[in-house]
Amino acid sequence: MIRPTKLGMKNWMFFGSLEAGTNNALIYTLLANCRAQDLDPEDYLVEVIKRLPHDATPEQAAALTPARIAAERRAKAETEEVA
Repeated sequence: MIRPTKLGMKNWMFFGSLEAGTNNALIYTLLANCRAQDLDPEDYLVEVIKRLPHDATPEQAAALTPARIAAERRAKAETEEVA
């Protein structure tokens, strides 16, 4: 999981600002969590964008982590198997 980040380290050495580096770290963490939960990152992001209200609170955003979305999908799959 670390290899792609290490390979691109030279390219990402200069982001332009500390904030850009922080944002990049957030995105990488989010995508790595998607992969760890066996979620396609693009499908995850599309679902979050559809479900997150425009004026979302931090609590609403926290409810849409990759782990929670994966748990919801597993629970839904289990109920469909039972039915």
